[in-house]
Amino acid sequence: MHTPYAPGAVSRRSFLKVAAAAGGSLMVGFWPGEGEAATAMASAPADLNAFIAIGADDSIVLTMPKVEMGQGTYTSIPMLIAEELEVDMDKIALRHAPPDAKVYGAPFGDQFTGGSLTIRTMFEPMRQTGAAARMVLVQAAATQWGVTADSCRAEHGEVIHAASGRRLKYGQLAAAAAKLPAPQKIALKDAKDYKLIGKPLKRLDAKGKTDGTAQFGIDAQVKGLKVAVVAASPVIGGKLKSVNDAKARKLRGVRQVVKLDNAVAVVADNYWYAKQGLAALDIKWDEGKYAKLTTDEVRTTMVAALAKPGHIARNDGDALKTLAADSKRVEAQYINPMLAHATMEPMNCTVHVKGDGTAEIWTGSQVPARARDDAAKVLGLAPDKVTLHNHLIGGGFGRRLYTDYVVQAAAIAKQVKSPVKLVWSREEDIQHCLFRGLYAHAVSASLGADGKPVAFSHKIAGPSNLAAFAPGWLKDGLDIDNVEGSDIFSYDIPNMRSEYTQEDGPVPTAFWRGVGPTRNMTVLESFMDELALKAGQDPLAYRLALLDKQPRAAHVLKQAAQLANWGEQLPPRSGRGIALMRAWGTYLAQVVDVTVSDDGEVAVKRVVCAVDCGVVVNPDTVAAQIQSGINYGLTAGLFGAITLKDGRVEQSNFHDYPILRMSQAPQIDVHIVHSSEAPGGIGEPGTAGVGAALTNAVFAATGVRVRELPLRPELLKKA
Repeated sequence: MHTPYAPGAVSRRSFLKVAAAAGGSLMVGFWPGEGEAATAMASAPADLNAFIAIGADDSIVLTMPKVEMGQGTYTSIPMLIAEELEVDMDKIALRHAPPDAKVYGAPFGDQFTGGSLTIRTMFEPMRQTGAAARMVLVQAAATQWGVTADSCRAEHGEVIHAASGRRLKYGQLAAAAAKLPAPQKIALKDAKDYKLIGKPLKRLDAKGKTDGTAQFGIDAQVKGLKVAVVAASPVIGGKLKSVNDAKARKLRGVRQVVKLDNAVAVVADNYWYAKQGLAALDIKWDEGKYAKLTTDEVRTTMVAALAKPGHIARNDGDALKTLAADSKRVEAQYINPMLAHATMEPMNCTVHVKGDGTAEIWTGSQVPARARDDAAKVLGLAPDKVTLHNHLIGGGFGRRLYTDYVVQAAAIAKQVKSPVKLVWSREEDIQHCLFRGLYAHAVSASLGADGKPVAFSHKIAGPSNLAAFAPGWLKDGLDIDNVEGSDIFSYDIPNMRSEYTQEDGPVPTAFWRGVGPTRNMTVLESFMDELALKAGQDPLAYRLALLDKQPRAAHVLKQAAQLANWGEQLPPRSGRGIALMRAWGTYLAQVVDVTVSDDGEVAVKRVVCAVDCGVVVNPDTVAAQIQSGINYGLTAGLFGAITLKDGRVEQSNFHDYPILRMSQAPQIDVHIVHSSEAPGGIGEPGTAGVGAALTNAVFAATGVRVRELPLRPELLKKA
């Protein structure tokens, strides 16, 4: 997710708080900012806003300002803190941050995890927090010994006075350190002195996820718990007309049937009983005005929107004039299909509405404060009367940036006396996902005598997720997410234009892993191959000739090509494609090897990726995120498409919305470029970068240019 904030700006102003808590614990909190947020933190209880809590018993508890959904946040953030705090990773305990957008919403004032922003925004604040805690602990020891602080050092959770050999554990110093003021100037380590940052460390959440002790939202257990399953209107925008529940109520374990505006839920003793009850309902729907909606209608709407004026994201020179004067200009239209998120853990939420005017919620959310506040509105309670317990998340991909499933659970629980866990079936999860929208792209270029583009235009039409999620991030009406990647297209083109037209349409949409760049880079880098073909040049050489002003981009391209043996002869019906991705402060190049059977089936054999994401916190996490992002992107490129017929989503489960199987997954080689640049995002680049490399490889193997994914065997059959 592109943001109007520069990550480096986070560290320019800081508000630190050092405080004491019960039992003589040291609490250290941090807020990068001023004004209302800093005031809120200053007045909040220490145990609420502390990122670091050090107890007299030597316990060290770190509060995670971001959520863990498989991306490694619960290891990388502790590494940042522990690096400066000088403690061992195996001595750390973690806790989920409570919902509080003011305290844990740095730097945006909104508590969310997404957009490949975690390390970009937390790299300095978390280090500063760790350093501040270390400094007050050292000062406390120095005061006790009657020596200067600079004659002491911190190491492995102790403060040591080298001259005398004296040492004190952090727990012994916590009470005294808690009485000291926060340091005004914080000295951070030089990169050459890092002990943890840059090292491949084991993930702190790995053990619990392998031995089954890790707790996800779906694992929540409460005394007296009932389980609810739900059927929402099968038609987009439809409403519940009536339901006959006579048969369902007679079934074993069924306790209640709850009617909502656009859905009906069955509450039972367990999931199976609830499913049986739901199947026994006789439901009538008011299908509404979209009862005949089809994918073709949505596509037509988006293509037509390309003719409408839009918002300009980039306008170097005069691309339109140059293109209009060129009768030989190269033009193409691309389509991004609708996609579901298909997270491993389906949507779920447990809610207990109590008789004392309070409520508790157990779920996994990328936006815990929003989830609590939205549920509170449904329940008619003040937010401070609602306690939300956030959990580990079994896949977010942007889906859990939205609170619809929490709101639905609250609406059901409001009518149920006992605690109730809402669990969406896989069918409900796919058919009522908030989808990645369908987008249309028009690209055109004018080539000079040397084959290089002298003018390039990219126009995008489709839904604006940002307008609904964070309208304050719009720039004069421009959705900066929808143009990301296009607005900073790396190649040296004198006349470059990027434009976006908002066309939301009737389908509910949301951010999807890779957000704007996953759509734009697939189009732009596929079109770059089209231009190289038109110019009669090698796709790699063609790109490199346009990157003299972008050394980081050129370097990853060269690295990926070299590692993939670019240029070697391949067997018939085999192909190799390359693509460059620049977004989130990260540069990434991928080379994809495919074979295409005579029947048109595509097998991806190998993916080579070179990535420059600036300073790396944990290289194992970077490699894992690239690998998972590539597999997620390949799933979409090979199979992914949500289609509509009669206003209904045609796909329902993994048999008709398949995901990449282990036997289909390619060998993935990741090369991480050593860099001292500011940290870039890493959760989404792998997904955003692989689509074009895939289509370019397929073209190399078959001569067929695919401009709308997924790949369809009937189009790729041997002639």
